Amino acid sequence: MENIAYIEFDERKTKLLIVQSRNGRYRILEEVENYYDLRSDILTDCLFSPKSKADILKILNIYRYTIETFKVDKMIATASNIIVKARNYRGFLDEIYTNTGMNFIISNDDEVVKNIYLSCMSKIDTSKGYIINVGSYQTYFIKFNRRNVIEYNTIPYGYTNLTELGVSFDEMTALVKKELKKASLVKGYDEEMVVGCGCSFIDVSRVAKKLTKYPIEIDNNYDLSNEALTKVCEFASTIDVQKVKKIKGIGPEGVESMNGGLAIISSFFETLKLPQVSVSTANKLEGIVLFNLVGVANEKYTDLLQNSLDSYYEFKKEGLAINSQVYDMAILLFKQLKVVHKLPRVYVKPLKIAAYMFDCGKFINFSNYQKHAFYGILNSDITGVSQKDLLLAAFACTCQNIDNFNLPEVMKYREILTDEDVDAIRKLGLLVNLAVNLNASRKNVINDIVCDILGDSIIMKTVVTTDPSFEIMQSMKVSDDFKKIFKKSLQII
Repeated sequence: MENIAYIEFDERKTKLLIVQSRNGRYRILEEVENYYDLRSDILTDCLFSPKSKADILKILNIYRYTIETFKVDKMIATASNIIVKARNYRGFLDEIYTNTGMNFIISNDDEVVKNIYLSCMSKIDTSKGYIINVGSYQTYFIKFNRRNVIEYNTIPYGYTNLTELGVSFDEMTALVKKELKKASLVKGYDEEMVVGCGCSFIDVSRVAKKLTKYPIEIDNNYDLSNEALTKVCEFASTIDVQKVKKIKGIGPEGVESMNGGLAIISSFFETLKLPQVSVSTANKLEGIVLFNLVGVANEKYTDLLQNSLDSYYEFKKEGLAINSQVYDMAILLFKQLKVVHKLPRVYVKPLKIAAYMFDCGKFINFSNYQKHAFYGILNSDITGVSQKDLLLAAFACTCQNIDNFNLPEVMKYREILTDEDVDAIRKLGLLVNLAVNLNASRKNVINDIVCDILGDSIIMKTVVTTDPSFEIMQSMKVSDDFKKIFKKSLQII
């Protein structure tokens, strides 16, 4: 296990990310961002001013103190290639190294694209498609297939330099569309999945969710539809620019993001005639983290959901953890009891999450930990599934204790959940509860089960390695709930 510090430096901010890595996985220990404005220095004067250098050095020295506090084993520092526009950038980077020991490496476009792609592949479960990354001074349009970058185009507009032109929204979109017509990927675009990342997509999607009353406050994997985007454009045209800062959830760059960024996003939607874009929280710094931990090992992402679950529990599992056993048992029960629960395969992913994370509520409070699991799962950043799957898993995990089922609470999400989903929640919760109890001794006693369905009763035969008395005793406590939900009595032998 080691602690690694990642430092990012560009014209708008410095960012410190400290992660703890183990077995090719990581968790964030600390994250600090400091915003400033070097645009005048870099783009107008082409020179870092003494004041700017002093301010940045002060921030980086504070970062250095934080790095020492966390006893970091390694530092990786990257700088945006826009800083090379300042004539004295080399001297400034040398000065930073002398004062802080941070050796900044300037990222070129190929490296930025690689890191954006790696981050996206850890967030969205798709093997081919396109990525739109809206940056502050340029936008990358990336095509990937079979988990490899095929080609990318660089559009010379980002949310900052487009906003700084001081022209109308329609004029901004016209400028972007003109550039898009030159892009080779736009000319050869085929209708594949499109992923959008960068702060503009995050800010626009947050406004879209408010305007459409979307009930889940998760950024990653939100489907930004053309209809929702239209509402955001109409909203943005009626609100004073300075009031954008007051919109809850909008980031520090919100004014530019909601003007220039919105124009860029709208231009892509119109030019490519996109019905929707899957919004991702991917970013280039996360890509750098992933590259340094797992390199280009694409096999890490062959099962994105499983990899995400394993990463979640890498730093949380205890010595007697049974999460993987509960997971396997729940899937076995789903298959064996298919004629009873009558749920289609679309519920397998929510079941996997609920089973693997059955005890995540214990990190909040052991008492009725199943109830606390709802918030834990919904905000776990588990990837490889839709937001609806996460919501179903959160409710199912809560319903391990059937008394936790709260219809009014479920109905808050009625725009997302169907009647079948509401019925499935309790069934999935009971399967998870049964799977947990079939692993009661934490010794993997039961290797397999075979279910005989006889009219109004089910006989569950266990295949064991040793005496399963404790597992059977605990599992039979579920029998009353089992009969209530499935209308059949349960006998375990």
